[in-house]
Order: sequence, then C-alpha cells, then structure tokens
Amino acid sequence: MTITAQMLDTYPADLGGIDRQKLQECIDACFECVKACTACADACLSEEAVAEMRKCIRTDLDCADVCDATGRVLLRHTGYDANLTRAVLEACAAACKACGDECARHAEMHGHCRVCAEACRRCEAACRELLGSL
Repeated sequence: MTITAQMLDTYPADLGGIDRQKLQECIDACFECVKACTACADACLSEEAVAEMRKCIRTDLDCADVCDATGRVLLRHTGYDANLTRAVLEACAAACKACGDECARHAEMHGHCRVCAEACRRCEAACRELLGSL
C-alpha cells in the first residue's frame, strides 16, 4: 500500500464522493511524472547536442512543475473546490501531453526521453480518468 493510499484511507472526513482509487492513482502518477521529467531534463543537459534538447528540457521542467502542483492540490481535501480541481487536472493533462509528445520525438535516440514519455502518458491518462469521474 502506498503512502498516498494510507493517507486517503486515514482521512477523517468524507472525500465528497471522489473515487479514492482513481484519486490515489492520479496523485501517484503526478509525483512519478515529476521524478521522470526532472531526471529527463537533467539527462538532456548531459547530452552532447544539448542545444537540440532545449525544447525538451523546457517542456520537462514545465511538466514537472505542473504535476507537482497538481499532486499537492489533490492531496488536500479540506475545503475541496471542484472547479479548481478540474482546472488543475486539465492543466496537468495538457502539460503531460505536450511533454509526452516532445519526449517521444527523442525516444529512439535517448532512453531517458522514452521513460519520461511513458510516465507523461500514464499521468495524462490518470488525470483524464479522475476528471471523468468528478
């Protein structure tokens, strides 16, 4: 059981009808994506042709920031605001799509981009799943 699952299971109030499993999967996917994007940006900076990786680095860092903020917002339930939750999930899905697409362009040459693209796709899907259940 993940820490996220444990925290959701021990939350003392009702979650307002949010699907706990989808919520947990989305939170975990967001933080996994943060790690993948941060590591990918760093790896891109170590590539010989770093100038060619500029857009990938920027997209990685933007995605990591958005995923981090989304994960943190999703962890908080007191005073839940459904409109804000929808907005951050939509922004996260968009950032993950953009980053996944950019990293996929480099995936054959750079394994770190392949791993990052996969993490972005999982996070995008988890955000869309949670959005669909709200």
